[in-house]
Amino acid sequence: MKKPSRMKNPPSFFHGVRTPKYRWYKPDKKVLGRTMAKQLRFAACYWHSFVWQGQDPFGAGTFLRPWHASGDAFKLARLKTDTAFELFELLGVPYFTMHDLDLAPEGATLRETNLNVRRMGEVVQRKMEASGVKLLWGMANLTSNRRYMSGAATNPDPEVFAYAAGQVKNALELTHDLGGENYALWGGREGYESLLNTDVSREVEQLGRFLSLVVEHKHRIGFRGPILIETKPAEPTKHQYDFDVATVYGLLARFGLEKDVRINIEQNHSILAGHSFEHEIALARALGIFGSVDMNRGDETLGWDTVLFPTNLPQVALAMYHVFRGGGFTTGGVNFDAKVRRQSIDADDLVVAHAEAMDLCARALLIAEKMINDGELAKQVDARYAGWKGKLGREILGRRKTLAQLAAHVEKNDIEPQPRSGRQERLEALVNSYL
Repeated sequence: MKKPSRMKNPPSFFHGVRTPKYRWYKPDKKVLGRTMAKQLRFAACYWHSFVWQGQDPFGAGTFLRPWHASGDAFKLARLKTDTAFELFELLGVPYFTMHDLDLAPEGATLRETNLNVRRMGEVVQRKMEASGVKLLWGMANLTSNRRYMSGAATNPDPEVFAYAAGQVKNALELTHDLGGENYALWGGREGYESLLNTDVSREVEQLGRFLSLVVEHKHRIGFRGPILIETKPAEPTKHQYDFDVATVYGLLARFGLEKDVRINIEQNHSILAGHSFEHEIALARALGIFGSVDMNRGDETLGWDTVLFPTNLPQVALAMYHVFRGGGFTTGGVNFDAKVRRQSIDADDLVVAHAEAMDLCARALLIAEKMINDGELAKQVDARYAGWKGKLGREILGRRKTLAQLAAHVEKNDIEPQPRSGRQERLEALVNSYL
């Protein structure tokens, strides 16, 4: 009688998928004084790659991943975690990012949910120790559950506010315990769909108080990383209070939080706000609140959050120029908060999407290095504002001239300033010459 064969473990999700070979991304290559790995600080996100099932408003999920099946929730959560870290190691990314509920199933109560997250947090910690992959930032999911349909911090019900606070407390403490370098807040539903049922003044005060509570608790537990706010103008709500960099800065300044909170900027969200990616990066740098970036792109022909992997080299090169001309990242990094398309259902689609995006960003970094080292673009900008380094410019900015004195200066000297060319077309050609 033939003995039954011993059951083998099923092949991994990425079985047969080749380790990517990078053309441009050389982790140990020095660029602008540091290695590429330390400059770019790549991170793969948990939720879009392993939680999202490929659904859209008109159709159900298409991915049918093994961990999306029904069954033992924690067994499936462990399978998802095993697969996620397999991808992180396959790609060679030094970081990952996550929501609390990416890790574990939501329970019947907040206490049960937080315990579930903590339980899976221990699994993740062991994975991190074994792989060397670190946590760029953690976040609480304050959007998916129906309790948050009217927002979390800006909800008309203070009990929802309190529930969200309890969820963030747990996620922030887990991020701290896992050695996370930042903690992120994304207010996907912190906004309104109609002013007919909205008290904007009250909701802004609630949001400011919530942010203050998070900052206070950060200091209480000794978390040293910054709090990040991810900007987004709309969708799913009609208007959000974290519309863009300028709006968030105004909110932070009002509540005295601009020293503890930084901005996480996404190219897709920048487009939805009517800006370019580099505009938002440059403005955050100018205001002293730049933190990190989500490296994805929007489809300019679609008015919603398409979160595509980056493929546009000129766009990414200009973004990199503004990131690294301003000094680069400190605790932030390049996070691929992007989705493969619903029709890209194979395991290698997920690997190729990340790997090609990483190579693109590395190539863009090398172009940014050329632009910075050459210095011609910065020289042209400095020349345009050279007058502000003269006596009059210094006196104006130094508050040594009143409005009346400035008027008298012009009248006394009979000055008629003449406009000078902005040289835009030449500068656009200059940028193209680096590509």
